Amino acid sequence: MRSTEQDIARALSASLRDPRWRAQVRAAALGTEDVDLQSLAGRTAAPQGRNLLAAVSAADRRIADLKGLPASTGSLLRVRLGAPSMRSHLNTKVTPWIAVAATDDDATTITAYDSQGHAHAVDTARVPDRPLYILDIDVTKAHRAGLQVLQKAFVDKGLTSAPKAANSAAAASAGWWATKVTAIEVNDDEEPWFKGSAEMFSLVTGFGQDGAARVDSVDMPYLDYDGTVYYPNQILVNWSNYKYNLADVVMMEDDDGTNYRALAQAITTALLTVTDQGTYIPLVNAVLSAIPDGWFTDDPDYVESWYTLAQNSSGRLNGASGNGWMTVEPYFVEQF
Repeated sequence: MRSTEQDIARALSASLRDPRWRAQVRAAALGTEDVDLQSLAGRTAAPQGRNLLAAVSAADRRIADLKGLPASTGSLLRVRLGAPSMRSHLNTKVTPWIAVAATDDDATTITAYDSQGHAHAVDTARVPDRPLYILDIDVTKAHRAGLQVLQKAFVDKGLTSAPKAANSAAAASAGWWATKVTAIEVNDDEEPWFKGSAEMFSLVTGFGQDGAARVDSVDMPYLDYDGTVYYPNQILVNWSNYKYNLADVVMMEDDDGTNYRALAQAITTALLTVTDQGTYIPLVNAVLSAIPDGWFTDDPDYVESWYTLAQNSSGRLNGASGNGWMTVEPYFVEQF
């Protein structure tokens, strides 16, 4: 996957020698945070842009396969300005370089290509003054498609069992209790400047009504940046799905190299070995130990975890690793 992105980065950098195509890319990059490269190349009349279309389309299909996503996911390669501060330097006289976001979040340099095909090492410790475009994967689109892959795998393996039929008292209540997140913050989202905003999700685990381990994926698309408090009022746990009054939460940040098929297989394999012993067993460690060290070099980053969340939990809950906190409250979801 890395080599595929580098090939497209070199081709894109060379194509920017065409002033007409360069102006169209610049206008798109200034107008939106992320530019769909396949769509932009498909719309342009500039020859250099049109010449990119076949290569970009083939690269999108290969990347989807490497990430364990269905072909229906569509275009994945995107181009964006490296940082907002570069906007003032992006003018008609400048031909930006093209860089591929490093697979290692701790990388000290990233490689950028100029329009003549020369490679340059760019320091990641600070945002450069020279404008450059970052070529990477549309993690938002891949993330949403990947969560569907995960959830389908959990359903197929019986890890999202349906709750038992409600008794008369429960039916009369016409609803179910949930835990709602009212505020949340992480100190480090594991994303350096060249990666852009984070894509966060949580895995909520516990024992279903049938006594088997259960896991639900919860998308947290608002958690873009660390050091920022968000107020989502988001439902995190539906307690009618669980046998015990306890559940665990593992928060992760999605990276370019995530293979969702492999992630789903690893997690389901691990949780299927955990059996109900008549008392609650935390499942955080089982989930974390299931994730391989490197399908690619840029895997989902562990961000935070919360143990033994209860239906009546309320107030501020600090994460186990000290990297984040959230405030929660019980919330009754009424049925119409």
